[in-house]
Amino acid sequence: MVQFETFVNKQWRPVIRYDTAHGYAHKDILDWHGRVIEKIEMVNIDYKKALQIANLDIDSNWKIYKRRFLKGRQNDKR
Repeated sequence: MVQFETFVNKQWRPVIRYDTAHGYAHKDILDWHGRVIEKIEMVNIDYKKALQIANLDIDSNWKIYKRRFLKGRQNDKR
């Protein structure tokens, strides 16, 4: 499992998670409460390659993911 978390309001929050639960590699986009709002299946990719993709994606895009996550919090009325 590879996960990007951000520190907000004195607490770590998961933002993006790559894992192999459910028997296949996939990417979960999480909301402020840690719930999956989108699951993206990594089709025909072995676990080693999925790990490489996950690390590269998070390293390259963490700022975008953080900005989108924080914007989603502003829109969450709960």
